[in-house]
Amino acid sequence: MIVIRNYEEFESYLGQELGISGWHTITQQQISQFAEATIDHQWIHTDPERAKTESPFNATIAHGYLTVSLLPYFWHQIADVQNLKMQINYSIDNIRFAQAVVVDSRVRLKATLAAIVNLRGITKATIGVEMEIEGYKKPAYTGAVVFLYHFN
Repeated sequence: MIVIRNYEEFESYLGQELGISGWHTITQQQISQFAEATIDHQWIHTDPERAKTESPFNATIAHGYLTVSLLPYFWHQIADVQNLKMQINYSIDNIRFAQAVVVDSRVRLKATLAAIVNLRGITKATIGVEMEIEGYKKPAYTGAVVFLYHFN
């Protein structure tokens, strides 16, 4: 895990891989809880018996937005950004879903500092992200997230 205490430390990683998170298993319970929270009960996510016979994946799959919602969890395993007044989720850019995440798959996040700008004392960091699925060549998704950091 990298530690970042200010803009200058953050900027020193520009263009570099920041790290890779640990693995996380996507369970049916997690998929079902996400379906409840988002009111998205499409059978391909929530009906394991039907998915076995009708889905091209022969099992349920995680919601794409469930995998994106794990970004903060994984990001905090990669970077410990300290000395903050506040952190703001600013945007999610160019997320492209490339591979479905089948139930019980293990996923992890690879992060790169794609861009960083000092906006009158506020750090705008664009983090390139790729969610890897264990055993698959294609990632679940690629894209970028943008955070605003207000350092002390």
